[in-house]
Amino acid sequence: MKTKLCLLYGGKSAEHNVSLQTAKAVIGALDLNKFDIHPIFISTEGEWMKGPQLNAPVKDVKELQFNNGEEISPNALSTSISSSEKGEGYDMIFPLLHGPNGEDGTVQGMLELLNLPYVGNGVLASSAGMDKVIMKNLFAQAGIPQVNYTWFIRSTWKANEEQAYESVEKEIGYPCFVKPANLGSSVGISKCSSRDELAKAFQEAFQFDRKIIIEEGVKAREIEIGVLGNDQPQCSVPGEIVPKTDFYDYKSKYEDGDTALIIPAEVEEDVADKMKEIAIQSFKALDCSGLVRADFFLTEDGRIYMNEVNTMPGFTPYSMFPLLWKHTGVDYPTLIGKLVDLGLERYQEKQTIKHTM
Repeated sequence: MKTKLCLLYGGKSAEHNVSLQTAKAVIGALDLNKFDIHPIFISTEGEWMKGPQLNAPVKDVKELQFNNGEEISPNALSTSISSSEKGEGYDMIFPLLHGPNGEDGTVQGMLELLNLPYVGNGVLASSAGMDKVIMKNLFAQAGIPQVNYTWFIRSTWKANEEQAYESVEKEIGYPCFVKPANLGSSVGISKCSSRDELAKAFQEAFQFDRKIIIEEGVKAREIEIGVLGNDQPQCSVPGEIVPKTDFYDYKSKYEDGDTALIIPAEVEEDVADKMKEIAIQSFKALDCSGLVRADFFLTEDGRIYMNEVNTMPGFTPYSMFPLLWKHTGVDYPTLIGKLVDLGLERYQEKQTIKHTM
């Protein structure tokens, strides 16, 4: 029996196009002898469109943005997916959504309410992992090493912009990075070395979120590790990102591939082991499940800082997560299968929880 896999992709997010690229890559990697692929496209306006079953990889992401599909309500998932009548039910939901309204726990919460099995992190891990401020606060509580950071909401900044800039200069200094708190894929991120750049960076970041985070800039290598599992997570080999630009921005990641990925990273064994230990510690601090990509800074004098974890890392041709596992001995189709199995494992465990006295 083949697994009926429902793919959710697109989404009402600034990372909509990243999700389309992820969906295209995942569809191309799925073993059609093992999976029936059922697409649901979510537009930038939040409309849900159910498309026909896919029987072959797509050549262009435009093929995934079908306008002639069946428009459905997310509530319809409770009947169209869980129903076993006429073979309409799906076995697993795979949210291939990046950013708000998909990766942040919103869709995961809906799937939990409908009691449907799905791939990836749950509500808490997704929401905490999306909000960089909350994530870093939890990491601080767990004793995980990080660079200095501070944060602002838009109304506080608007009330006294100069005071906000002075606070950053006093607490963080230059260089620093300004980021929207609830976005990934390097959207809205700026590197600042002066007051003028800082002011422009605040304005840029606040276009994408009501909360921003400012982090200390350190001269360091960027090392990433894939984590896979539920209660007993495992780590991939480490990989290194060497951007040709000033930092690993959106264009480098998704448009021109203007960066070098070194896998495995050339780090000492004890350093790699320490990073893996911190990666698992971070995974458990957020109560993650399924997968994360753990991103680190490694300074010249050997200091290790946790940068962030990504609870739904991309699966594009330029994405690090599947490449890390490929070099660890888990190819792309096998990786997808493992993620589906992990989602089912978590779902089955939750079914044993009592909800009545």
